[in-house]
Amino acid sequence: MVATDKVFAGSIPEMYDRLLVPLIFEPYAADLARRAAEAGPQNVLETAAGTGVVTRALASRLPSGVRITATDLNQPMLDRAMSQQSDAKRITWKQADALALPFDDQGFDVVACQFGAMFFPDKVKGYKEARRVLKPGGRLLFNVWGKISDNDFADTVTEALAKLFPQDPPRFLARTPHGYNDGNQIRAELNEAGFTDISIDTVDARSKAASPRDPAIAYCQGTPLRNEIEARDATRLEEATNCAAEAMAQKYGHGAVDGRIRAYVITAVR
Repeated sequence: MVATDKVFAGSIPEMYDRLLVPLIFEPYAADLARRAAEAGPQNVLETAAGTGVVTRALASRLPSGVRITATDLNQPMLDRAMSQQSDAKRITWKQADALALPFDDQGFDVVACQFGAMFFPDKVKGYKEARRVLKPGGRLLFNVWGKISDNDFADTVTEALAKLFPQDPPRFLARTPHGYNDGNQIRAELNEAGFTDISIDTVDARSKAASPRDPAIAYCQGTPLRNEIEARDATRLEEATNCAAEAMAQKYGHGAVDGRIRAYVITAVR
């Protein structure tokens, strides 16, 4: 992972929330909220909350008396999340690093993290922090994307940009979001952090959009892939987006598009 992989700022939060959330995140947010509800928690911590898709799912699924603390490293992402759910009195929003949580030991029944662990520069440290703030018997629930070859739209966009920038292909999607999915590695790192009761489930879903251009904009302009494109040539962002859209159209058609997405959902009990 490089430094810009963690930068979600500028226009990225709005694009991310408007296009990428319905494209790939919503079904997994509902799944994670369901798993959290099954634990019967009274106090839930969310790390890497992003623009709040899981926060919204948790608030909808959990009883009104359950307290939710939603955190993210990037304040612009939290700002977007708060603007979408500012009336939820039981939600506390806080900018925080998942590797150095500003909370007391054993204060939460569930720690939930949607597609954030891949961004942790030190995975074991992140898991240790989650374990520290969990009560005995509490659950760490998180998910990670499968291999990029099992996620159609991300793979197509990455291949298209590799042809546009052959000397220095932007590899953000393959490197970080889709670069951490080895179950043995994840188990070993959770074990090192102190977890022993661990399960990993494969969850497949479908990614759908009204046109091939929507996923192209979502990935090229609504993720840190944008930072990589602009680092190569800031004047070519629209060209890169058009290139990705054309590749999507060639592979999935010019109308509504539909592709595979795969993720792994991990449950670790303290």
